Amino acid sequence: MDWLTRMKDALDYIEDHMEEPVSISDIAKTACSSTFHFQRMFHMLTGMTVAEYIRKRRLTLAAQELAVSSTKVLDTALKYGYDSPESFAKAFRKIHGIAPSQARDPGVKLEAFPRISFHLSLKGDQDMDYRIVEKDGFTVVGKSIQVSLKDGDNFKQIPAFWAESDTDGTSEALLELGSGGEMLGICTEMQQGQEQFTYIIAVESNQEAPASSGFITYEVPAATWAVFPVTGAMPDAMQDIWKRIFQEWFPATGYEHADAPEFELYSPGDPAAADYRSEVWIPVLKK
Repeated sequence: MDWLTRMKDALDYIEDHMEEPVSISDIAKTACSSTFHFQRMFHMLTGMTVAEYIRKRRLTLAAQELAVSSTKVLDTALKYGYDSPESFAKAFRKIHGIAPSQARDPGVKLEAFPRISFHLSLKGDQDMDYRIVEKDGFTVVGKSIQVSLKDGDNFKQIPAFWAESDTDGTSEALLELGSGGEMLGICTEMQQGQEQFTYIIAVESNQEAPASSGFITYEVPAATWAVFPVTGAMPDAMQDIWKRIFQEWFPATGYEHADAPEFELYSPGDPAAADYRSEVWIPVLKK
């Protein structure tokens, strides 16, 4: 499929630019994709961010170079994008567990992070229902946190944020400001090169947030949305559908992620129930 070829082209581009600065927007262009869509697709397919992958590949190549040559540590650090021996040594030790100067020691163990490859796996064991919805822009009031994508921390931080909001009165206070009983979990503001995004627990509302509440007001723009129904207990059912959207649905369709927020819609009821119903709304455009 075209998306496999485009992802391979992006990986080729990354490998060809290991020794020079590279922007995620340029990588995304190689894949004929928007920056946002490429970052989200890459993270959902690999479990790591683009920046994290580049960092691990560069440190693998740097270790190999130090082990088999007499290249100075400083020269290797500069070659692979580090401004100082100190920052290089810190990153190197995190991956390999030793200082760069120890890479030449006889019998030393080094970690090798190989180049990844993408393969299409057509499971076909479970239908993926969705509908396309045109929706005008709307205003929400909510509470936000910064969520890290590194090492899958987002799958831990978001459920913890919901649990805290449900116990400290945040969810109840937001429902009083909302126009219905539904709550939203909005993913937004993932900027180029960053390994984090903003997550907002919110309700659709035309009311002003009380000044003392710590809540924010956010405008969700008008967009075309792919809406995916979710049935099952939180957070597992929600996390599963997110992965399937990017691993199965996007590659199998002619849609691409539009540069707009994503959100989860939670209906009234018991989120721990096996028949609990919620939705994922993804902004899309037809390629």
